[in-house]
Amino acid sequence: MRPFKGRIAAHTITWGQDHIKALEEVSMLGYKGIEPWASFALQYEEKPEQLQEILAGYGLEMTALYGGTAGGQHQRFGNPANRSSIIEYNVRLAKIIAKCGADILVLGPGGTRNYPSTLEELKVAAVTMNEVAKRTYALGVKSCVHPHLWTELQDENELEILMSLTDPKVVCLAPDSAHLLGAGMDPASMIRTYQDRVAYVHLKDLTAKPAATHDIHLPYFCELGKGSVDLHGTIEALNEIDYSGWVTLEVDESPNTPYNTMEICRDFVEEQLKIPVRI
Repeated sequence: MRPFKGRIAAHTITWGQDHIKALEEVSMLGYKGIEPWASFALQYEEKPEQLQEILAGYGLEMTALYGGTAGGQHQRFGNPANRSSIIEYNVRLAKIIAKCGADILVLGPGGTRNYPSTLEELKVAAVTMNEVAKRTYALGVKSCVHPHLWTELQDENELEILMSLTDPKVVCLAPDSAHLLGAGMDPASMIRTYQDRVAYVHLKDLTAKPAATHDIHLPYFCELGKGSVDLHGTIEALNEIDYSGWVTLEVDESPNTPYNTMEICRDFVEEQLKIPVRI
């Protein structure tokens, strides 16, 4: 495998709301980049420079914030009534991101997936995403579509329609290897298909083994190398498109401690994917 031009970061989701412990342990593990919870970043909305100083004190850079629908399952990009609040929320996050020296906003879709999104809903979603992306782009922040299981944007056909309806000059893509595979897509293929718009990546694994809080029929996110995602193939696809951005390792929950979970992921990246993390 060719040398990887990107950089490896960690997501703090594994630590839940224990934000400072997450910073401490991510730093101890040797990661240089971190994607903190948006809720944590918003605590410093009026003083983003202080947040940047806190991160720098642990030797960390912010890679991105996860935005999208402010109300989670209670909002949808495909609902025009949610448009103004979604735009306002994401512009707030983009201002923090820019002040912290980062440039990526992940547009997490909303809703509880009771049915696939209709074409009309996707058209509404595209208008909202275009407006969000135009406003964040003016702040120096790229807004990235992020397909996610169990939401309004999950399947390949929905992604294809949405990408065709959004402005490629301002709307980027943040693929997640586990969410793509869980929805029946090949992460490497999707990276190649949308190579000109891939601006950020979540590298994640999953297995059919159920987690304690998941239905037995749903996938279970796990440490890298313990699941079904072709992680080597995913990195090779990123190499092929000459990707040089952040790749953030993410495990939602684990039977291991957060420290051990992200240690396992770090070791897999360094030993199996041959990508240095502790640089």
